[in-house]
Amino acid sequence: MQSLQRVAHGRGLVARPTTRTVAPRTVTVQRAVSTDAESFVIPAAPDLIPDGAWAKVEGGVCAAKGFKATGVYAGLRASGRKGDLALVVADAPATVAGTFTQNVMCAAPVLYCKDVLSRRKTVRAVMTNAGQANAATGTQGYEDSVACAQALAAALGVEADDVLLQSTGVIGRRMKMESFLPAIPQLPASLGASTADAHRAAVAITTTDLVSKEAALRVTLSSGAVVTVGGMCKGSGMIHPNMATMLGVVTCDAAVSSDVWTGIVKRASVASFNSITVDGDTSTNDCVIGLASGAAGNPPITDPASQDAQLLDAAVTALMQGLAKSIAWDGEGATCLLEIEVTGAASDADARVIARSVAGSSLAKSAFFGHDPNWGRIAAAAGYSGIIFDQADLGVRLGAMTLMRDGQPLPFDKAAANKYLKDTCAVHGTVQVFVTVGKGPGRGMAWGCDLSYDYVKINAEYTT
Repeated sequence: MQSLQRVAHGRGLVARPTTRTVAPRTVTVQRAVSTDAESFVIPAAPDLIPDGAWAKVEGGVCAAKGFKATGVYAGLRASGRKGDLALVVADAPATVAGTFTQNVMCAAPVLYCKDVLSRRKTVRAVMTNAGQANAATGTQGYEDSVACAQALAAALGVEADDVLLQSTGVIGRRMKMESFLPAIPQLPASLGASTADAHRAAVAITTTDLVSKEAALRVTLSSGAVVTVGGMCKGSGMIHPNMATMLGVVTCDAAVSSDVWTGIVKRASVASFNSITVDGDTSTNDCVIGLASGAAGNPPITDPASQDAQLLDAAVTALMQGLAKSIAWDGEGATCLLEIEVTGAASDADARVIARSVAGSSLAKSAFFGHDPNWGRIAAAAGYSGIIFDQADLGVRLGAMTLMRDGQPLPFDKAAANKYLKDTCAVHGTVQVFVTVGKGPGRGMAWGCDLSYDYVKINAEYTT
């Protein structure tokens, strides 16, 4: 991990410039896009999908039947030649569900997607750009989103409402329409259903990410039908739970009703992307889109209480948890993944709140970076979470070492605890923290990362 460096990426390829008008300005357009291999060189995130009644497979968003994807370099970033424009397309109308940021300053593509999903239960495509977030861009930003959706719809031969949009990058800057609009008609020609096609898409949506984040798994339903779920996401900074703090696309080939699929995606988001934090900043652009093609040929899943619905729910949650954990693992400047498990709460929701409070504590995160087993910071973060519990019930464990039980601090080997943290951070591993707050049935988890010097450096120089 130490050999990797975060760099800015972006514009560079220009060919045969011509002039076209995109209100309210005249711009020079770029005619060429690239799928050259050097634009998609980035390590992959580690496999963090929990074990269960599924098999892990290759293929990302293309693993599920009925989907194609691509990633291209279109010159949308500030510098460099890293891929910056991705597209996922369903062969036929796919059942859709989405979850979005609760930030009042939500970006234009978020507003656009919410509008489409207020009218539609199926879509055909999700297009994602890196470079500009198209957030805090006013009326012109929304018009730019509409223009991009219309251009893609025309290129695919579908309606504009068949298209959803995601954007990531610098807030407050208008989209590079002079590069974006002419690139869109060229996207369909590079679509494919291979693992390589899915990987290009996963790389093209990254920003300060050091690794690409994609995964897929396969589960057998009670009917014997085999269903595949795949996905990709991006994020390493401006990550804090308030929906889904990142961008993500999940594909599934199960035949499933709209209401069942919507419930699955929303519950999975709560247990995954809404349970991670890096820095306490909720993005303007958070968006997770789930697409179900029905191409697996299973009997349609229409009852949320059915065995097949429960199997699909568990598989989608596992996939999204694996992807979410890869975001926290890749937190800007991070040297470890933090996994916080809370038990004994009155409900699962209460347990998740406490876990997120601990994972988000700047003091606790700093201690982990310094390999300091200062468990008092964990106790304090649990206490200010807003969930009431009896401090006489509090227990804290770091890895295999019990530091507090029934509200009483215990003697422990500080040198061994320091070594546990140092050894785990040295290999960018997972630091496990267990907190118990009583004897209730509630259990919840959250994931975060340590807070290092590099986090400040990365974000102090983000636009300069």
